[in-house]
Amino acid sequence: MPERPALGIRRAWLAWTAAAVFFFYAFVLRVSPSVMVGELMAEFQVGGAVFGTLSSLYFYTYAPLQLPAGMLMDRYGPRLLISVAVALAALGAALFALAPTLETAYLARLLIGFGSGFSFVGALTVTTQLFPPERFALLAGLVQGLGILGGIAGQAPLGVAVEGMGWRGAVGVLAAAGAVLAIGAWLSIRDRVGSSGSSSPMAGLRLVAANRETWLCAAFGLAMTAPMLAFGGLWAVPFVMTVHGIERAAAGSLASLLFLGWGIGAPVNGWLSDRLGHRKVLMLALGLTATFAMAAIVGLRGLSLAATGLLFFVNGLASCVMILAFASVREHNPPGTTGAAYGLVNTFVVGSGAIFQPLVGWLLDLGWDGAMVGGARVYAEETYRTALWTLPAISAVGVLAALMMKEPRRP
Repeated sequence: MPERPALGIRRAWLAWTAAAVFFFYAFVLRVSPSVMVGELMAEFQVGGAVFGTLSSLYFYTYAPLQLPAGMLMDRYGPRLLISVAVALAALGAALFALAPTLETAYLARLLIGFGSGFSFVGALTVTTQLFPPERFALLAGLVQGLGILGGIAGQAPLGVAVEGMGWRGAVGVLAAAGAVLAIGAWLSIRDRVGSSGSSSPMAGLRLVAANRETWLCAAFGLAMTAPMLAFGGLWAVPFVMTVHGIERAAAGSLASLLFLGWGIGAPVNGWLSDRLGHRKVLMLALGLTATFAMAAIVGLRGLSLAATGLLFFVNGLASCVMILAFASVREHNPPGTTGAAYGLVNTFVVGSGAIFQPLVGWLLDLGWDGAMVGGARVYAEETYRTALWTLPAISAVGVLAALMMKEPRRP
């Protein structure tokens, strides 16, 4: 492995922070439609399936980009790629804020997803280049935790902004923030000497793809992430509003507990797995916990707001164990293939949003009874519960994938 650069520790942390804040920003953009459901459905006169597609288009460019992004990071380094990617995401946000038609909004979400597609792999690459392997799981967990804080910011706080300035004004502010972040990333991130010019990125990809453990890590990551992206990231707010009869700001605050669990659990799980020297046992135990918590949210009736909030938090605290899929895939593959390994796993992780956001919307439309409020479709509680049973089901698939894994070698 090439030597790390002679960078001061403060310079390394500054670069890491810029990359991690990009993931925070990408997460805000990812979940932002969840607090604009009624406004966007009324603005563009669409139902749940079309709205789910509009939101999930983010993932249709984000997910396929993960493999190329990882290989490009190995080849060219993260500085230029991250800086340009942030600028593209900000441009997409500006276009979304100004979108006069549904087609323009589609294009904007695709552009936002394309720029954001470099965020997590870029942050992992910076972590790999600037810090020792024994700190990777903790720092990757911290990156994920900061991203989840973006998910929280994209719920209740953004919901307040939407109420105050409208959805177009709120997204416009996000676009301006992205422009500032792009400049900051360029000024702070430096590429590791010898990090570019990989002679055979396709050979590395073939090694990663030929490894059975890579695919099990990818399946686990997808299964643990799907409830957060499809439920917490889009359908949790209207579900809570329907079940508990509360206003959007309060529902957004409750849904934010799922992201709070992720934000706390990701670095803790990374640190704990490093301390214990085991990945698989945590993946199994927390995967089962996440599955049961999601099943309780969907299946148990008459829950109080406090009980619902606790289940949201527990689901987030447990399902963020997906971060160990990245630590495991790194340890199951040769050092020179980390970019490709991260990219392949993250393709499945974010691909879960592209699959399950519109799938839940489609199932909601199937059960729709024709009710509308303010030009937007309104779904019954039972319709939500039926559609959302897909999420504990996929979580159970993740537990099976973890059960089939081998304990990875330690660095």
